[in-house]
Amino acid sequence: MRFLPKALTVPATSALSRWFASRAPKSDSATLNLRNVYIFFSREGTLYAVLLIITFIAGINYGNNLVLGLCFYLVSVWLISFHVTFAHISGLQVRLLEVTMAEAGAPVWVTLQLRSESRQPRRQLLFSFEQADDKPNNKTDKKAHKKIKHGADNKQSILVTRLQGEQVIRLPVPTQNRGQFELPRLKIKTVYPLGIMRAWSYVYFARTAWVYPKPAVFDWQAQYAVASQEDLPTGGQYRQGQDDFERLDNYVEGESLARVSWGHVARGQGMLTKHFADPVGHEQTLDYADMPAAHHEQKLAQLAYGAMKLGELGVTFHMRLPNDTHSTAPMGEGDGFAQTCLLRLAKVP
Repeated sequence: MRFLPKALTVPATSALSRWFASRAPKSDSATLNLRNVYIFFSREGTLYAVLLIITFIAGINYGNNLVLGLCFYLVSVWLISFHVTFAHISGLQVRLLEVTMAEAGAPVWVTLQLRSESRQPRRQLLFSFEQADDKPNNKTDKKAHKKIKHGADNKQSILVTRLQGEQVIRLPVPTQNRGQFELPRLKIKTVYPLGIMRAWSYVYFARTAWVYPKPAVFDWQAQYAVASQEDLPTGGQYRQGQDDFERLDNYVEGESLARVSWGHVARGQGMLTKHFADPVGHEQTLDYADMPAAHHEQKLAQLAYGAMKLGELGVTFHMRLPNDTHSTAPMGEGDGFAQTCLLRLAKVP
């Protein structure tokens, strides 16, 4: 078998992808129909098609009515499979509910709502986000790339064995770089019921995700860590520096977990809550200019680490980015404000 040169196959694939995209405009909700559902022989179905051709030629060549009857019977099975497979995926409704934020290199999680108004349940529907292929250079890299890709496909796809009414699923999508992340196209396919035909569809979502820098530890992170290396009795203890607190009391249900002394929990001394004497006096400023790294992305990664640590501690802090002034830098505390800071870092040019 002769294959087309790479210079020809790549433009052809790109043109086909653009044609698929033109038939399914970007939207956070989609209904599969005649316009965006495609059907063709599956890998096993190709062998079935070859069998049809052989039986037809044999029946005509030898004038054997039994062979021709077998051929027409197989054709009827193929036609029924064609109709059932197409109808099985057509009419399915897909809606994007939520896209999480993630650090660079970690997957964002996409929550989808599936809805079927058919009286008959839909079976064996495979959902997966397509991934961009990075072309390896040598044979060793190609083998490793193929192995990794095969393992990733198993983890990043969900097989819905039975769907009737509504169902919610979550799919991971790998990320690489910081910034705005456009979701790849969602592929939905099925070979139900006989595996002869394969029906599939693509969904293009309009919503994007944000990827913040992967946190990088820097030299002065010790001033943001909870001082838990010494055993502290409850009441009347005081620490100098960022983690000054006035006393330790027994944890009361409903209090913020950010103020729990996890060092005591790890040593089996129970859950104790840190009470600060003057929270305002412990404000900190995370300033882009103060980061020890030399490169822009490394500075942002260190800011991400500082924001996450201070958010865990429940410390009030500012985060000042390159274009911020002292008055425009927002101030807050807790995990919620830390997530806001991470989003700001993801949007930095």
